[in-house]
Order: sequence, then C-alpha cells, then structure tokens
Amino acid sequence: MSDTATDLDFAVAAYTEDGHWTVTPLVLRGELDLATLVSALRRFPGDAGVLGLVSVDEDFFVLVRVQAGRARLLISDVTAATEWPLARQIVDELDIPLADDDDEQVPAGDLAIIADLGMTAMDLGALCDDVDLYPEEMLEEIAEALGFGDQFHDAVEAVG
Repeated sequence: MSDTATDLDFAVAAYTEDGHWTVTPLVLRGELDLATLVSALRRFPGDAGVLGLVSVDEDFFVLVRVQAGRARLLISDVTAATEWPLARQIVDELDIPLADDDDEQVPAGDLAIIADLGMTAMDLGALCDDVDLYPEEMLEEIAEALGFGDQFHDAVEAVG
C-alpha cells in the first residue's frame, strides 16, 4: 500500500507565538513521506517548535515535533509499518524492529514529545493504548489537553 495525500484523514501544524496557539492545515501532495512532512513543518515559527498532527486512513496517527532543527517522532501504532510506507519510515527512523501483523497495537517513539506542553508521557501512552478510539479522536484529546482544541477542530474541518 502506498501513502498518498488522499490516504490522509488530515495533517495540521500547531505552534505557539507569544503564548497563543495557531493551528493550520498542512498542504501535502503526492506521495507522503517523512522527509516531506518534516520539511513542511520547518516552514512554521513557534516558541516551542512546531507540532505536526497527522491521521492516516483512520488507522494510525503520527506526531512530529520539529524544534531547534531536530524532529521528534511518535506513531500511535507500530504495526501500521507493515502496511503504510510513512509508518515504515518512522519505524526505520526510530531504529526499532518491524512488528508482525499479529502483534498488539502499541505506540513507538517519544512519548514525552509534548510533556513540556501539557500532556505527560504516561497520559499520552494511556491514550494511545485506548483501542476504542480512532486516531482523529486521540488527536482531538491531545489538542484539548494542550489548549488548542477549538483551533484543531476548525483546521480539521477546513481540510475535510
């Protein structure tokens, strides 16, 4: 399976300036890959870097935080790497073994990616473990916890 922009449920960038959140849809075309995503996020300012929130085909989500030239990564379900090239690239970048299809859904990457913004690694891990939630619902909870829920909702609506 290939990741294209049409496989995306949505991709948004969130960043703060002077203590106020701005959330905007990311325009990604063609084949979606990690380098393109990180490059798109680097265009945005932000006192604490910029956070990319991406939902793919109602299957998994990705958080990418670009700060001081460095990209930190979190994927909600490591098993997505068996089907999705973007997920595979993230697993490769994280240098973790590829999971089997029959493995449990588990997050991989930096669970403390947004701890300084208001959601602890423990809370983020517990959210990722909730198999009853769709990726969009998980990202909505993250946005609410960080204080930009309304802006997130508006940006997602603008995409869809």
